[in-house]
Amino acid sequence: MILSKKIVVVMPAYNAEKTLRQTFAELPHEYVDEVILVDDASKDSTAIIAHELGIRTIIHGENRGYGGNQKTCYAEAMRHGADIVVMIHPDYQYSPRLATAMASMIASGHYDVVLGSRVLGGDALKGGMPLYKYVANRILTLFENLMIGAKLSEYHTGYRAFSRTVLESLPLEENSDDFVFDNQMLAQAVYFGFKIGEISCPTKYFEDASSINFRRSVKYGFGVLATSFAYVFHRWKIAQFSIFSSTGRKLSP
Repeated sequence: MILSKKIVVVMPAYNAEKTLRQTFAELPHEYVDEVILVDDASKDSTAIIAHELGIRTIIHGENRGYGGNQKTCYAEAMRHGADIVVMIHPDYQYSPRLATAMASMIASGHYDVVLGSRVLGGDALKGGMPLYKYVANRILTLFENLMIGAKLSEYHTGYRAFSRTVLESLPLEENSDDFVFDNQMLAQAVYFGFKIGEISCPTKYFEDASSINFRRSVKYGFGVLATSFAYVFHRWKIAQFSIFSSTGRKLSP
């Protein structure tokens, strides 16, 4: 716990058997109250290893996609009484040791959402981020900041922390089950007035770290553009989108 807030770490997992142990070992367990892993129908031993480590594990009978996996993660975390939820990929691409710092920023009451940014600090390329992904990240981030009026260093990190209020308030069930879920969630947080903070996070790209291929990256990029336009059109009342509706479907713990 931090300042009497229950901290739950969630891991959306798919074929993470080679990196799960190392990711779990470096979590700040003295502060993390519970770890929940959702295995999205992996074809390897991810779930078996998670059980061996004592991680509360939920297994999807069929693959529901990255966004669908996160929906289960957050619903389970709330069901188990989380006040603050930290989402980290179990592929050891992000530093698990920063979970405490991210959760503390929310526990302080200053922020509702905290992002582990690969761009702050300027070491993304040194960490192995492919040049095309770095360039796309910078272009998409600039476009989104202009469109939705935020000033984030990046929108595309997979390392995030949320207050329970955010997870209860956002219409997350309206979001995609694919990778663009992440981007839609941040656009929603901005739209509904939640305060977003960032922390510099070193990142590592290596063979066993999960990463979407070029084709899916392009699909994600178009999804990001569509989310930004939807934000603007909804804000200006040109069109209505359920992901920005206060009556949209929310997660059920």
